[in-house]
Amino acid sequence: MAGDSPLAGSGGPASGGAADRVKTGIDLRFGSVTLPQLRAEVLACARLAGMPEERAGDVVLAVHELAANAIRHGAGEGRLRIWNLSGELRCQVDDGDPLAPGAADAMSRALIGSWPDRPGHGLWVVRQVADQMQILSGPRGTRAIITFALP
Repeated sequence: MAGDSPLAGSGGPASGGAADRVKTGIDLRFGSVTLPQLRAEVLACARLAGMPEERAGDVVLAVHELAANAIRHGAGEGRLRIWNLSGELRCQVDDGDPLAPGAADAMSRALIGSWPDRPGHGLWVVRQVADQMQILSGPRGTRAIITFALP
């Protein structure tokens, strides 16, 4: 993802709440106890980006499912970053660092499903509501990237 950078800084949550952060994007570390905060911030960000209410709900659902997978099948915590790019909302959920140094170019287009689709079928749900989905896995973690077209 060379050239892309989160709009809210790079080191974890910015100061202030969702209203302060959504103007520039989201960069949030999360765990099981912070999922409600994650959902609230994603909803605020999607609304601010101009998503209709139903579509904003789809963004929240998809990001929540990816975050829950990161917690359950990954490191028990993760990082969410959202960028408001020209014409799309891009959401990235990491449960570690799946790309070894220098491997980003080789893996950037690979679709590797390491998080299981069963028993909860969360990834199936994400595939149904997101416009695009990509999952990258490596020895140090998994990265899921989903995009939603902006109106």
